Amino acid sequence: MTALPGGVSVSHLRVYDWPAADGVGLVGSGSPHLHVASAEAYVVLAGSGAVHTLGPSGFAEHRLGPGSVVRFGPGVVHRAVNDGDLEALVVMSNAGLPEAGDAVMTFPREVLADASAYRAAATLPGPGTPDDELAAAARRRRDLAVEGYRELLAEVDRVGPAAAMRTLHDTAVRLVRPLVPHWKDHWTRTVLAEADASALLLDGLARGAVPTFGEARVTAAQAEPGARRFGMCGRLRVWPSAG
Repeated sequence: MTALPGGVSVSHLRVYDWPAADGVGLVGSGSPHLHVASAEAYVVLAGSGAVHTLGPSGFAEHRLGPGSVVRFGPGVVHRAVNDGDLEALVVMSNAGLPEAGDAVMTFPREVLADASAYRAAATLPGPGTPDDELAAAARRRRDLAVEGYRELLAEVDRVGPAAAMRTLHDTAVRLVRPLVPHWKDHWTRTVLAEADASALLLDGLARGAVPTFGEARVTAAQAEPGARRFGMCGRLRVWPSAG
């Protein structure tokens, strides 16, 4: 929902209850991935679990329960771990960019090295695909990301987190670089435009007059109907743009 303050988006996440090959999570886990431009936060609503993070300073486990909040910035690999009915409100900066390719999953190195292979592995079947087929495709994608994540952890053991993450970051940049002009155009029209509007308001308040108050409005939206989307970490209830 790009009309939220600050150019953020929100979605309601139910973390996958699919067991993974590495046995992480009492119930299941999501796809390890990073964002190259956007920050993300989990506001935990129910259940229990963790989010595993991996950055230049190394691996960390952040336990989650109702009321927990954890934030990870661009470049941090993160993986949602479900120990039982884990649900969270996901808050993302730069609304629209994560959906446009800002997220890079930790597929095996040979997949990350080939942009066409990466897109084929990352893209789920299109509209009209039965739910069970979408679920199977999303699970295959998750499993491939976990496979690459295990390789990444082994690389961390060999060369240290800073060097291993540097290699991953360089690869992620090569993958997304062709998309950046489109992202920048979108960001300029949305997030930057809102920041500019705030600057104008502050200037007006300093002068004692804010003519834009005459244009004040309210926007609203309902969550999208139908089945939840298959996200990287679980099933998602999302909100459309509200104007």
